[in-house]
This record gives sequence, C-alpha cells and structure tokens, in this order.
Amino acid sequence: MAAHNELGAGMQLALKDLEIRGAGNLLGGEQSGHIAGVGFDLYIRLVGEAVANFRGEAEDKAAEMKIELPVNAHLPHDYVPGERLRLEAYRKLASAQSLEGIEEVLEELVDRYGEPPLAVSNLIAVARFRVAARDLGLSDVGVQGNFVKFAPADLPESKVMRLKRLYPGSLVKPALSQILLPKPKTARIGGRDLVDSEILSWAQQVLTAIFTDGAEG
Repeated sequence: MAAHNELGAGMQLALKDLEIRGAGNLLGGEQSGHIAGVGFDLYIRLVGEAVANFRGEAEDKAAEMKIELPVNAHLPHDYVPGERLRLEAYRKLASAQSLEGIEEVLEELVDRYGEPPLAVSNLIAVARFRVAARDLGLSDVGVQGNFVKFAPADLPESKVMRLKRLYPGSLVKPALSQILLPKPKTARIGGRDLVDSEILSWAQQVLTAIFTDGAEG
C-alpha cells in the first residue's frame, strides 16, 4: 500500500493482491487458491476484462472457452518480473486465437526472458489445447467429480460406440449436450490422477479419437 498510494492506485493494489494470494476458488465457497482452482481461461478472462475496463478499451470477445483441468500453469515471478509485464503476457496469450499466435507469444517470452520453466510450458500447452478444442466446436472441458466433461458434444451413434469402447465407463448426456469420461489415472487400480502435461496429453487424445471428422467406427 505504501508503494501504491497515488490516485487510481486501486487497480494496482488489486492486481498485487491477486498475485500474492492467487485467484481463489471462484466456483465454490473457498476464497483462496490459485489458477488451478478456476481454470486457465476463466482466470485469464477475468484478468483481461479487468485490465480492459481499467483502460477503457472495448475489445471484441472471442467465443467463451472454459478449461478447468488440474494443470499448474502460470508465469512465475522469477521468470517474468513485475506484475505489469506478467499481465501483458497473459493478455497476449489469452487473445491469441491460433497456434501461430501462441507461437509468437512463446517466441517473445523466450527472446525476453529465456527458456521457459515447466509452469510456463504448461501455460503454453493449455493455450494450444484451448485453440484445438475451440476449433472442434467445444466450449467447456473440465473436471466434474470423478469425470472430465466435454461439451457441447452431440455425437452420432458411431462415435458414441467408439467412445464407450475406448473409454469404458463414459457417460453420454444428450439432454445436456455433453459427455463425461472417467477421470484418467496412471493405473486403473491404485493409480494417481493425471495432472499437468499428462492430463493435457490425454485430453488432446480424446479430441483426436472422438471429435475429429476421421474418428469414426
């Protein structure tokens, strides 16, 4: 507070508090946590909207895309110093609507700050997955209890059969336009839940196996 006492410093105080304490669990009753609690896209959207409102900018909004998977994805303080620089990098990554745009952001990060640590690599991987999922018409991918939800998902019978064969225990909910796949683990018995790059790789495989045009039979 001593460093931000000028007129209009409330935004900087809020951003510093966000950086120190995390985004919190906005989807539940808890008010503590970090980006994994709300999902990469929701977190970035909230930050982007706050910054845009603060600047008085009217930005065209892309189609909403929620990804709520257990991935440790962020820009560490010791990689990108200063909250303004981190927020700018988050904004650029969130606004990238293609794989090419994401690669441009990554190249800029490497050029300015060096090779990215694991958390940043995860952040880039989430952004790539977001683009792939959106291109296939999805708008919601995330953990729901003991399942991972993909929506909207109006699958033809051939793909429903493929889904149940490749992912035993999956549920199809036509009324909600969604499918629920059992949360992936390292082993069916006694295995741990997949996290970070593991679950992103699994989710990408689901996109390829179930949602692409060639995924039939």
